[in-house]
This record gives sequence, structure tokens and C-alpha cells, in this order.
Amino acid sequence: MRATQRVLRSLPQAGGEVAVSDNALGDWYVNHLVIDRRPLLLLVSCASRLAIVTPARDVKGLPDRLAQIVGARLQRLGASEDVIASEIEATTHVCVGKTVDRSVTGQLVDFAKALPYYLPVNGWDEATLISAEDKLAETPCRSSRPFAEVIWPRQRAIELLNTAWPASSTRH
Repeated sequence: MRATQRVLRSLPQAGGEVAVSDNALGDWYVNHLVIDRRPLLLLVSCASRLAIVTPARDVKGLPDRLAQIVGARLQRLGASEDVIASEIEATTHVCVGKTVDRSVTGQLVDFAKALPYYLPVNGWDEATLISAEDKLAETPCRSSRPFAEVIWPRQRAIELLNTAWPASSTRH
């Protein structure tokens, strides 16, 4: 897991260099933001740009909960139980480090700016956070590049999961 400086202050850091992820969706980048005076965590997959939005509860325990948070997101994405189980197992051991990919960090910033527009004005709850995640999953990433290099998070996540865990497939 790669965290912004603001989040790193609340997380236990790994000593030395953080190893490269061996899960299908790569490192998860995380940022802390506040919308309607309520704290949120925005997580973005390095490889697919798939976003997870969750209330910022127990930030220190985030590394221990990351696999379950990712599993719940994959379930909402429509992944099969085998794919979810494989990805959860690959995401169970979490090392915390600082961000290293400026492109993903920029995507965190772009998603953080878009997120208030995807949430209701009169307040949000966990159901509307899921709706916002779905909208972020349909947001093109790296759109200044040639069309073949544009990342559509939902589609890219499904492709990566099916490639990494070929014995099972996603429903979408």
C-alpha cells in the first residue's frame, strides 16, 4: 500500500524498500480527504485505477483491513468468488510505503476533485459512496494519451483479474 504524506503519519511504515505487489491490481494508493466535514479514504489501484471510497475509520488498522476492503469492492464489481478469494489472499500481506508513481498520485487528486460532484449535496452515506465508486470506475484515466492507452478502471480491473486468476472469471 502506498500512502500520501498525510496518511503515512497515521500508518505503521515498513522498514526499508517496499516490495512490488504480487496481486492482480498492483499497489493500492491511499489518500485522506474530507467531504461535508466528514473524513474519507480514497484508495486507487495502481494497475487498473479502480477506486475505493470508504469512511476514514481506524486509519491505523487500514493495512490489516485492506484485503477485506478490496474483496468487498471486487464483489460489487461482479468478480467471481474464486477471483475474489485469490485476490484477497494475494493482498493479505500489506507493506506500507510512500507514493512512488506520480501518475497514480495525480489520479488520486483528480478523483478527489470529482468525488464531491458524485455525492449528494445534502449529505452522503455508505450507499452513496458505493454509487460514487461506480461513477469513478467509469471515468477515463490517462485521457491525454492516445485512445489505446486510456484506462477505463472497471474494464481494466476485470482484464487484470482474469489474466492473473485465469481459472475463474468475472461475471461482467
